[in-house]
Amino acid sequence: MARRHLTLTILVAVFFFFTLSYFYSSDTAPAREAARLIRDGVQTPLGDAIAGLKKQGFGTKPDDSDVGELVDEGSIAPKLENATLKAELGRATWKFLHTMAARYPEKPTPKDRETFLTFFDAFGRLYPCGDCASHFRKLKKEMPPQTSSRNAAAGWLCHVHNKVNKRLEKPLFDCANIGDFYDCGCGDDDKKGKGKGKGETKNDKGDKGDKGDKKKRGQPVHDEATWFEGAWEMFV
Repeated sequence: MARRHLTLTILVAVFFFFTLSYFYSSDTAPAREAARLIRDGVQTPLGDAIAGLKKQGFGTKPDDSDVGELVDEGSIAPKLENATLKAELGRATWKFLHTMAARYPEKPTPKDRETFLTFFDAFGRLYPCGDCASHFRKLKKEMPPQTSSRNAAAGWLCHVHNKVNKRLEKPLFDCANIGDFYDCGCGDDDKKGKGKGKGETKNDKGDKGDKGDKKKRGQPVHDEATWFEGAWEMFV
């Protein structure tokens, strides 16, 4: 009789042991699975993770359409309320832009032309006067930049400037003489080389250049000032 009770007790104990083991393993299975996923995720190579991000569109180089959308997003800077600062900024900007166009290559490479276009795309958003930049983008859309040559680039910018002056009822500028107004004094390397070949000395050529520069500086001052009057309002 005692053996029978002992056997029954052992069977009941074994039953409870396996029952508890089953429930314990069922409760901890999700936790163990989560731990396994985290461990595997940590061990995933960085290259695979980056590849996964690229598939979702992260870190990829935008195409031309994306660049166009960025340019059309609008001005980065807010409206510039100070009229005095606005005028100073406008005059300095026109001086810079026209001088830059005057130094544009006469025979630009495809990369030169792309750079010229990219510059004005960025300029139309980055100009530190929000309303001014917005107006410039409208002008650029109406009159796309010309990049085929130096004359084309300088002429395009001159016509854009004149379009502003016409709207403001200001005097128009003769675009055929744009180079005289924006001579940066950099000189012409080709002409320098030819001058040395003919036996001209640096001092002789410098004297002639000084006289010519004085004449150029003296002649267009009034016209240029008149042309610049209200040029800053191009962005109003």
